Amino acid sequence: MKIGVLSDTHLNGASQELRRIYDQYLVDMDFILHAGDYVSPEVIEFLDRGRFHGVRGNMDPLQIAQLVPEKKVIELGGHRIGLIHGWGPAEGLEFEVQKVFQDVDVIVFGHAHMPTNHVRNNILFFNPGAAIGYHRSSANTIGILDLGETIQGKIIEI
Repeated sequence: MKIGVLSDTHLNGASQELRRIYDQYLVDMDFILHAGDYVSPEVIEFLDRGRFHGVRGNMDPLQIAQLVPEKKVIELGGHRIGLIHGWGPAEGLEFEVQKVFQDVDVIVFGHAHMPTNHVRNNILFFNPGAAIGYHRSSANTIGILDLGETIQGKIIEI
């Protein structure tokens, strides 16, 4: 099972760039996760094709809060995935989001605009970075989670 992961798109609508990313990287994914900061509900409407899971971010308006929760746990392919946006400073963020989840295999988060893909204490910490616009890395990025007997994460520069 392959899962496309986005975060921090910060868009006022389903832009041409988002459509290009979807067509080039996400169209064949089994599921798509978004870790918040869509800014426009149109982004959710575009991504939600029956195989979408998302949470709201700190920059999302009330309209988004009515569509997606603050956090959620998703069970896919025999694995438990915690999905949350995050808050506060980037430094130490993964320690903060870990406190929110019990018994998960992966924690997918956003907020920091910095790609993260490593295992600590038997949990994969995965932040796809910023797909569009502002980023702290050298490029905009998305992520792919490959779920089999184990979970492998991959960060893709776009």
